[in-house]
Amino acid sequence: MAKISLPSLADTIRTFDLRADKSLGQHFLLDPALLSRIAAAAGPLRGVNVIEIGPGPGGLTRALLESEAAHVTAIEFDKRAVAAITQLAGTTERLSIIEADAMRADLAALVPAPRAIVANLPYNIGTLLLVNWLQNAADFQSMTLMFQLEVAARVCAQPNTGAYGRVSVLAQWLCDVTMLMRIPAGAFAPPPKVESALIRLVPKAAQPTKAELKLMERLTAAAFGQRRKMLRGALKPLGGEALCEAAGIDAARRAETLSVAEFVTLMRVLEARENG
Repeated sequence: MAKISLPSLADTIRTFDLRADKSLGQHFLLDPALLSRIAAAAGPLRGVNVIEIGPGPGGLTRALLESEAAHVTAIEFDKRAVAAITQLAGTTERLSIIEADAMRADLAALVPAPRAIVANLPYNIGTLLLVNWLQNAADFQSMTLMFQLEVAARVCAQPNTGAYGRVSVLAQWLCDVTMLMRIPAGAFAPPPKVESALIRLVPKAAQPTKAELKLMERLTAAAFGQRRKMLRGALKPLGGEALCEAAGIDAARRAETLSVAEFVTLMRVLEARENG
């Protein structure tokens, strides 16, 4: 796609007084080369309707418009950023702007399939947004998301590591998850106190039912609710030792040692017991 002739991102920030708002978790990326790398990391976008959350001054939006995406829908809560990004909308029919709270937005209702999310997420709600989207993972072709490094590490964590927890199990059960790149704090304006990382989640072809998802959420909440407890104690409200025995899992183990497949086995046993 042809590049769009626009004011620099720094000029856009000055014009619209877009100083980053800490209460909104804003940290802006301004390097066009890095933004192009992030857009490219989302994979082939030809024919895909891309959703961007929190575009800010529109740096990533510009990179996405230079890709082969069929359309870009930017969802922004900050009125200043809505005004800033509106200048982009006047240059192309491939961009829509929705002023809304992403936590409450029904993305599948707003944007037709095939759809993918590509976003530098606000730090303060990144995990909550991901958990919301995982509830309907099949709605998306992929999700390429920037988090603070600690959060990204949790999503991608493997068993027997300190970062492994509920979000690791849920994300990896529902999606193929890949850590794509680490982004230093100095790449952002203003620089956050921590590094960030870009990850890509591709929903698996086979997705659980809503009932199965709720069971897994209950199971992982109990298992990781008291990490130091052995499974026999942590899972006591769900059957404890008997549940583990039926699943062929040692009840003396702790939640962080179980693979995603073992959590699925426990969930199946719990499902059979509750439906039996």
